[in-house]
Amino acid sequence: MSASIPERQTALNIADSFTLAMDEEIRQDGLAGSLCGFALELNQLPVIQTLEQRIEEFKQHFPNATASLQQKGKRFFWCDQQSETPLFFQHRCSENDTYEQFQTDTVNRLINQKLPRESTTPIEFHLITSHTKATFFIRWIHPFCDARGVDLILKYLSTEDVEQRKLFHPDNTKPLVYSQLDKYRWWQKVKLLIKGKRYVDTIDKQQSIQAFNTDKKPEQLNHIVKRLTKQQTEQVMKSAKKQVSLTGTSLYYIGCLMRALEKLNPTSAGEAYCAPYAFNLRKQRAITPVLANHVSALFAQANRKIVKDREKLFNHLKQQHRDVIRNQLDYAFLPLMWAGSWLTLDEYGKILRLSSAGKERSSFWFSDIGKVDFSGQLFIGSEINRIFHLCQVTTPPAYALLCCIYNGQLTLSYSFVEPMINTEQIESLHQLVLAELLFE
Repeated sequence: MSASIPERQTALNIADSFTLAMDEEIRQDGLAGSLCGFALELNQLPVIQTLEQRIEEFKQHFPNATASLQQKGKRFFWCDQQSETPLFFQHRCSENDTYEQFQTDTVNRLINQKLPRESTTPIEFHLITSHTKATFFIRWIHPFCDARGVDLILKYLSTEDVEQRKLFHPDNTKPLVYSQLDKYRWWQKVKLLIKGKRYVDTIDKQQSIQAFNTDKKPEQLNHIVKRLTKQQTEQVMKSAKKQVSLTGTSLYYIGCLMRALEKLNPTSAGEAYCAPYAFNLRKQRAITPVLANHVSALFAQANRKIVKDREKLFNHLKQQHRDVIRNQLDYAFLPLMWAGSWLTLDEYGKILRLSSAGKERSSFWFSDIGKVDFSGQLFIGSEINRIFHLCQVTTPPAYALLCCIYNGQLTLSYSFVEPMINTEQIESLHQLVLAELLFE
């Protein structure tokens, strides 16, 4: 009798545990979990056979892509599946449907698919097509990787040269969260942990504003994508440079959203707008590591009085960011995430979401993946016309603003939970955001 092959399993790193706790919180809200999506809108159908081959190659080189997330004791691991797991799916628009509506409906169905965590495939690739149009849509569960990782996966799939693709998967790549923690001695880690705890305590002194009524029972995620023209995007960058410098563009988006929310629902309860966002530990243009999460957490917060004064708001956000860097608060969350990874998901999730007063900490979720660069590069025989992304979110706050720039155009993707928030409210919010972004 041949010996059985031992099950391969990969432990989650501390940033993965951070996102897994949020997956549990979203599931407890009755939604599909921490599913995220990234879409490429193509000018024509890609070469299907080549695309299938690349995805199969990706699956072979990154076996966690077909793993099952299993709990063993108090810890979670990516474990080998016993059966073959398909990763590539095609969806064809019928002649009776408009492609744009079919694309939206398909993306919403995929992002709202409720499955047990253990049977949720870590990542899936979907090609949504008509006779002349195609959208390549990646759906993944957040503990599997972060948005930067998905950007690298897309570059991997679109890289023609085999040797160049091999550069994306070196052996034994250590998670960057551990590489950063290893730079500190044990007593320095303790000091960082205390510093991070004090930072959170400072944030919790003001109750976060919930701009929308989130008392209704959540049903499903919806999304709306808005794109600025190249001329409008240039104006936004000009205003951002004036207010926060181009290195702080994310702060400009966040500040504009805060001001828009204050104008949309100025009577909402609460004292300050508070937005968590990710600090990516990867070096610029690094192509590895691809999988897992390599981020720390940061917050932007401003009280109502400051938000109402545009100049004061951006000076405040800039100073807040300078203080974070000066006091190493970006790294102070690493030991906090390490400590949190030893808690149950329910305990960890409540600590992440709720302030010391038991109130929801986040006024909104925010992500900025910056400029997406596919310049001069075809995606398996197709040009990439436009992109967008979306994500599930806890309720409250029940919505997220996701930003990126592609081909000189700023894309604003609004993810929101219905019926707590509806399309009319998002449309009204966007007009206010747009006016703030284009402010001269």
